[in-house]
Amino acid sequence: MTTPLAFTGHDLDRDDHARADPAQLAQLRARDDARLVALDGVMPRFDGNALLTTDLSGVSKDAELVYLGLRAGAPLFVAVPPEGDMRQAVTMRETMMALMQLPPEELALFGGARSIADWHARHRFCARCGERTQIAKGGWQRNCESCKGQHFPRVDPVAIMLVEHDGALLVGRGKGWPERSYSALAGFIEPGESIEEGVKREVWEEVGVRVRDVSYIASQPWPFPSQLMIGCHSYADSRDLTIDETEIEDARWFTREDVADAMANPKDAQSFLPPPRTAIANYLFEYWLENMA
Repeated sequence: MTTPLAFTGHDLDRDDHARADPAQLAQLRARDDARLVALDGVMPRFDGNALLTTDLSGVSKDAELVYLGLRAGAPLFVAVPPEGDMRQAVTMRETMMALMQLPPEELALFGGARSIADWHARHRFCARCGERTQIAKGGWQRNCESCKGQHFPRVDPVAIMLVEHDGALLVGRGKGWPERSYSALAGFIEPGESIEEGVKREVWEEVGVRVRDVSYIASQPWPFPSQLMIGCHSYADSRDLTIDETEIEDARWFTREDVADAMANPKDAQSFLPPPRTAIANYLFEYWLENMA
């Protein structure tokens, strides 16, 4: 059975109707059972195998808080930190290992809290006029009083794709990755482009392979800082590669046996080392083995 996707499956009631009501938000913030997701900047703090949460007694009345929603009926908030964090997840190996110990709903809660807190920290000034913006709608919007601009949390769509040819998969590795580590090819969807067009363009640009019959498999929010990973499958007509080494370090074709070996022995596979279980690429490999024989 394919493993559930990491960073999905939160147990929040997002309580959208309360976001636009300042009086109701104030009441929620003042409740005795209100909780705050405790972050170190935008990185997690742990309480055993759960995220650490605290009450709001030590939070300044002027602090920027995002209302995440209701969890088991209790209001849950996250504070906007002084600075955001644009580092890629591959540079946070200790943190990622710790995150893998969290239950799915805790990991999903952290992902959403991190993404929204990071967005606020990096968007305190208006993109139209440069003036300081103010938090609005419970933290799901920022407004500029100077030019009346409205700004909303961004999500960046990324296509991540399996490329198949005669029972083999094409995978690549980025610069600076751990030795022998490979993953599915991926790239941002560009303005004016469909998901299918993005898949075809990215594969062509990165490895010089034309693909067809693009299909959707699954998606995953990836909070480093705010991607939506859109998992796809495609077919190639050739295995000839022309690798753009400014984009990736290497790309190779691996047989079904190779992929099965990597998934069964993630630490010491003879073929290659697969992406971590928190990544959608791991899910895509497992899905391919189970469903696309």
